[in-house]
Parts: sequence; structure tokens; C-alpha cells
Amino acid sequence: MFEEIERVYAAALEAIRQGEPAALATVIETHGATPRGASAKMLIYADGRTVGTVGGGGVEARVIEEAKAAIAEGQSRLLEYRLVDEQRGDPGICGGDMRLFVEVLAARPLLLIIGGGHIGQAVAELGAFLGYRIAVVDERPEMVTPERFPWAEARLTGDPLQQVADFPLTPQTYVVMVTPHHTMDEQMLKVLDGRPCAYIGLIGSRRRTAHTFGQARALGVSEELLQRVHTPIGLDIGAESPREIAVSILAEVIAVQRGRG
Repeated sequence: MFEEIERVYAAALEAIRQGEPAALATVIETHGATPRGASAKMLIYADGRTVGTVGGGGVEARVIEEAKAAIAEGQSRLLEYRLVDEQRGDPGICGGDMRLFVEVLAARPLLLIIGGGHIGQAVAELGAFLGYRIAVVDERPEMVTPERFPWAEARLTGDPLQQVADFPLTPQTYVVMVTPHHTMDEQMLKVLDGRPCAYIGLIGSRRRTAHTFGQARALGVSEELLQRVHTPIGLDIGAESPREIAVSILAEVIAVQRGRG
């Protein structure tokens, strides 16, 4: 039993660290005959994979489906089952009752920073201090080094469009576009169109943004995506230096994360 619990907790911790959506189901109360007792645990991933068990059979199948729905909604939930009569739809005939709590795990959000210049570096430093996972993309290898980005768990060089296309975005991903010359911004928006992410911020003046959006529309980028882009990026606090701009960007990211705008 203890080995199983260790495996479940280890998998849950890894999911949180990697930002992988998952939920932890725990049997919190039983009465009568049930397949597992109180404290039995199972980790469920968004695709239905599991670690551990809460009893197998019909009960477990229902818990997995409930957990997948909870992950999609981002809401934990309490489940109750009677195991008396399969003919009436009960998930078993053990004769007892079970209550389970399905806890959606709060995965660490990730900042995907596109552009490794001074602002990208400042965003990475502040983001890491605030507890975000950090990934940075830049076509210039000399800009994405361990010395410049010691906080990053992923430092990606080469074709930025391909790197972002291959990157596993999730609803806990916050995209910060701070490219130096804006030469690929509209193409990057095309790559991001339809991908799951919580936030997309684009640096640049309103005039530059209008031009980028026009080019993006010509490439077929959806209006839905363009309406989601925060630009000029960051809250208007009169920021000037890279670190001040980073503060404004992270303030906006936090506001979105907390549902404040």
C-alpha cells in the first residue's frame, strides 16, 4: 500500500512540476463492503492515464471520466457512489457506499518567452522569482545561453516558428512575444492560432501592432485569436527600462491568471 501511495504522490508532484493537467482522486469515506478503503488514491491525467487505483471496475471507470471532466473545467468535485444494484446503474454490487474527492492539481504555469533580448531576459528573471516555469525561444544561439537564462528549463534556438509549433502548449502557458524586430510576429500568431494557452502578449506600438494584425489576417489568423492578444503588452505603469517593462508584463499576466482582466 505504501509503495502505491509513494508512486501516486511522486507522479502528482511530477505533473505539477511539468505543468501537466491531472487530478488526484482520494477515497474519503466508506460504509459497508467497498473495493478500497478510505485514503486509497489514484492520479488521473487529462488523457485518462492513471497511477494507483481506487478499486477498479465500474467505480474506477466512472471516477476516471469524472476526473477528466474536472480537469477540463478546472474544478474539483465530490463523488458519491452506492454499490448495491448494477441493474439500476450502480457501478458495482459490493453492498457499500463510497465518497471520493477529486482534486484538480494546480500545475505550475509556464512563461513561453519568444525573444531573448533584454526584455525577455528581465521577464524570465522576474517570472522565475514569481514561481513560473520558464522557456525561451530565439533564433540567435548566443542570446539563449545558460549564462543569460539560468532560470529557464528550456532554451530553444533555431527556427522560432518551428520551435513554438513543436512546443507542448497547455492552458497553463502564458506566451510573451518580445521579438527584437517583429519580422515574424504575424507568422508566430499563425502558429499560435488554435493552440491552448492562457495568455498571448505582443510588444510593440499601436501602429506596429495594427500592421502586424493586418499581415496576420492576410495569413488567415482568426479574429478570435487576435482579440485575445494583449498589446501593447503589459499594464500601463509608465515603464521604461527592461525590468520595469517586465514588471508591467508580469502584472498583466497575473491579472489574467487571477481573472482580473
